[in-house]
Order: sequence, then C-alpha cells, then structure tokens
Amino acid sequence: MVLERINSPDDVRNLPESELETLASELRDFLISSVSVTGGHLAPNLGAVELTIALHRVFNSPADKIVWDVGHQAYIHKILTGRKDRFATLRQYNGISGFPKISESEHDAFGVGHSSTSISAALGLATARDLKGGDHAVVAVIGDGALSGGIAFEGLNNAGGSKRNLIVVLNDNRMSISPNVGAMSRYLTTIITNPFYNRLKKEIWDATGKFPRHSSRIRKMVKRIEEALKSVLVPGLLFERLGFRYVGPVNGHDIPSLIKVFGEIKRLNGPILVHVITTKGKGYKFAEDDSTKFHGLGSFCRETGDTPANDAPAYTEVFGKTLVELAEKDDTIVAITAAMAHGTGLIHFARTFEDRFFDVGIAEQHAVTFGCGLALEGFKPVIAIYSTFLQRAYDQVIHDAALQNIPIKLILDRGGLVGADGPTHHGSFDLSYLRLVPGIVIMTPRDENELRDMLYTALEYNDGPVVLRYPRGQSLGLPAKQKLDRLEIGKAELLRKGTDLTILAAGDMVQTAVKAAELLENRGRSTQVINVRFIKPLDEEMIVRAARETKAVITLENNSVVGGLGGAVAELLSENALAVPFRRFGLPDRFVTHGSVSLLFSELALDTESLVSSIITWLE
Repeated sequence: MVLERINSPDDVRNLPESELETLASELRDFLISSVSVTGGHLAPNLGAVELTIALHRVFNSPADKIVWDVGHQAYIHKILTGRKDRFATLRQYNGISGFPKISESEHDAFGVGHSSTSISAALGLATARDLKGGDHAVVAVIGDGALSGGIAFEGLNNAGGSKRNLIVVLNDNRMSISPNVGAMSRYLTTIITNPFYNRLKKEIWDATGKFPRHSSRIRKMVKRIEEALKSVLVPGLLFERLGFRYVGPVNGHDIPSLIKVFGEIKRLNGPILVHVITTKGKGYKFAEDDSTKFHGLGSFCRETGDTPANDAPAYTEVFGKTLVELAEKDDTIVAITAAMAHGTGLIHFARTFEDRFFDVGIAEQHAVTFGCGLALEGFKPVIAIYSTFLQRAYDQVIHDAALQNIPIKLILDRGGLVGADGPTHHGSFDLSYLRLVPGIVIMTPRDENELRDMLYTALEYNDGPVVLRYPRGQSLGLPAKQKLDRLEIGKAELLRKGTDLTILAAGDMVQTAVKAAELLENRGRSTQVINVRFIKPLDEEMIVRAARETKAVITLENNSVVGGLGGAVAELLSENALAVPFRRFGLPDRFVTHGSVSLLFSELALDTESLVSSIITWLE
C-alpha cells in the first residue's frame, strides 16, 4: 500500500507521480473506515483529498505555512503530517483533536474551530515573514461557505491592499454545513458556469505573448478588452477588485492540474486567489448523496451509512418541533440561523414556513442585528445559534439588542460541554458573558418539557432580549406535555426540601443535583435542591431564604465557575451580608479538552459520585 509509506509531507513530495492517484484512493478508504468508528467531519474531508495531496506536494510544510479554515477540511492534512498512526484516537479523550492545533503538530500553522479566520491569520504570518526577511510561502485554505463570514472579507480586503505574497485557496464545494446562501454563493456559481471567460482569457494572453516586448500599446489595448469582457462575463470582479490575482476555477480532484497551478503561482508575487472546485463527500456514495448528514456525525455503519438510533429525542429536536408547533398559531414568529439549519433544529421550521425562515450564512453578528430589525416591526425573531458561536456576536447582543431593549429570542444550543469537538465548541462561557448584559433574561431548562415551557415563555416576553440555553445531546425521554405553561420570569423551582445544605442547580445539572441529594441523604445530610431556572434575573427571595434556613449553599452549573450562576449567587449572598459557607461547582477556569461528555465530567469531578465525595469532604 502506498499510504503505509507516507509518514510526513517529505514522503508525499518524494512519491512517484504515478502513485498519487492510488494514494488518494487509499486515503479515502482509510478516512471512511476510521471516521465510521470515531465519528467526525467526513463529507468535507472526502472532498479535500486531492487538494491536500497537491498542497503538500508543492509546498514545503512546516517551512511553508498552510493555514486551514475551520478544520473540517484538515483530516487528510493530519494523516499526511505524521498523525496517521494516531488517527484512530481522533476526537477521543487524550487523542488527537478534530481540528488543527498548534500544540499538536508543527504542521498546524494556526489553530481553528470557528470559521472564516484563515485569511486574517495567514496575512499575519505573511507580514511577520516579511518583517523578518523570510521568503517562505503562506497559504490559506478556506471553504466557500466560510466566505460568508465577515472576518473573511476583512482579511481579503486587508490582504489585497497589502500587496504581500499570500496565496488563498478557495475550496468551493458549494456547501458549508447547510447549503450555501447569499450573494457570494451566487457569485461563485456565476464564475463556475462561465468557462468561456476563462478559456478566452487564456487565449488572449497567449496571443499577447507573441507580440514583441516593446508593443506596450497593444498589450494595454488587450488589457482593456479583457477588463471589458470581465465586466460582462464575471459580474463584480470581486477578488480582483480586492487586489487579488484570480486563478481558476480549477478541478479540485485533478491532482496533476492542481500541482501545475500551485507550482506556477508559488513563483508569482502579490496576493493570489486560487478557486478550486470540489465535491463534498467525494468517493463515498452516502456522503455524496447527503453531504449535510455526513458533514459531521457520530459513528456509523460504513456499508449502509446508517447511524445508531436514539430512544429519546435530542434537545435540538425538541426545540425545532416545538417552534413549529407554536409558529402554526402565531404568524409573527420568524426563525434565523447562521448556516446551521440542521444543527440547530430549524430545518423543521424551514420546511414548514419557508417564507419566515432566514439563513444568513456564517454571519452571527448579522443574524443578531437582522433579528433586531425584524423585532422592531412587530415580529418575534428566534435566532438559533450554538453557544460557542454567539461569542462572535457579543457586541451586537449588547449594543444592538440590549441597549435598545429589543425583544429578540436567542436560542443557544450546545450550552456547556459538547464532547468530542472539544474546546473550540464547548459552550463553557455563555452564562458568564451574557449575565453581564443589563436587562437580558437568561433561562436554562432541566429537561425537555421545561425547554418547551421556556420557549413558549420567551416568545411571549416582549420587555427585552431573552436567552434560552440548553445542552447538546439526548433529552430525558419524558412524555411530552400537551399544555405549555408560561413561566414567571425570575422564579425558581424548589424540587426538594432539606435543612443541612442547599444545592442551587442550573439546566442539565439539575438531574445531577437531585441524584447527589439522594446520596447525601443516605450519608446523613439533609439536602435541599432548587432548580434556579433563571440565571438572570435570579429568584433572590428563594435563594436568600434557603441560605438562611440551611447551613451551607452550593451552586452547580455546566458553565465556567467564573462569572456564571456561582458568581451571581456569591454576589447575592455578599449583598445580603450572609456569611453562610458557600462553594461553586462548575467547569474550571481553563479550556477543557475533547472526549465524551461523561468522561469529561468524571475527569472534572462533576459526575454524581465525585460531586458527593467533594461535598462531604468540604462539609466536614
């Protein structure tokens, strides 16, 4: 096997050209077999096989810097850069990351997890190279979906104006996670469907090259003709107007063509954009047919493409179907996603209410402010975003929504630890950074029925922005309640009475608190459990009373211990001069690694048994 002989980029560069296609085939087979066991981002990586081979064939990593955007395209890069033998540990605890990570390999020039950052990072590396007098190449590989992110345009604008030697490879598979939307997608399609322009451009310059060098007037005239043709055939001329030399489109599965193009542009000066066309899921029928499903998934059957069935619906599914149920009765409800219709559960809404569904692309900042505009005209915008991705729209939450008291509904999926995707995707900080925002309401449900009630409550709340935050994964499998209840804002729920200790728990940690209370009871500790429901505003009356009636208070949350529920309760106890023993339990003040959620909770001593042991030791 060819792949057995590949342990570094040097091996790729030294491989006979006749064996490159075989290497591509073996890489696909290896990738499918491995990801079917570990789970991961399959379809986008299958589409980047030949592209990655060509990049490592032409460029000399790590001397040349290759910056991958997002990381969904970087599995082949990992395999070719010495991590093949550890690839079975992908996304597993103590294994390799599912994303490029500078601490993992010298070939990972920049760590990524959120999209659209590659061009900015690559420009920084290129600028540093020039300041230090280097001459190595810097390459940014970005997907077409990631170009909808604002920072990608900021990077393009700055890089084009800088005139520095920088290569941007646009991997265009016409998909991000959900199908691409917007003007950029249409623009790229225009380029792809105008092969006449690319052929004509080549013929013009081939002909120009036959004129004597002193015939500058002829060359200028031909240049004007070319510009006129561009204006007609390629609307916008976006990349060239931004200062890039545009090359393409190039067949992203044709290794010889890719090697030829990369070899030629490596010798050119200035910013260059190479437009490469690939097929997401290439070489695996199930991934080609349903690239959205196979974008990122858990383990699956290689032979059938089937994934394991779950008895209980995911929280995401409960949210998506409940929103449809409520929208059937209220035509002012609209839904907004940032290229995550499937991931956030809004696909159900999109299929039912097409005219009220808006996918804005990978543009969380725009999503929030766009929602604010809708809300001002009487609509109820439901903006569903992963917790970790809302970080990019923090200014919009404060400045555009909260400051103007606009009642948008922010639905945060993946709150808390998410598992195998690791620190770039853990929703570890939302309760902390959102709690700082004046006038905002933050609620987090203990189960799927409370999620339904909270969504109904959020949609009926019109006094400012409201956040509904829930975890990744399966719900508890409870029978769905038929009648939805509107909850009182800021009112907690007493689940269990006790005299020795009060546990104030938030969201998915409520179940852990209840189980811990039962074990503590067996150890002679009478334990009270309160489901806080609202992180902001807190139920101050219930919490102060509990602190006065019991001998100790504990907070428990799937969020950083810095500034979340624990911080809010500490402030409350201090303001009321309550000297009761108090301790916070939550995620540590560090980035948590990847691995299964249950294993991570165990490592962090947040599983029930570890929690009880810690509480007993603390009380004694």
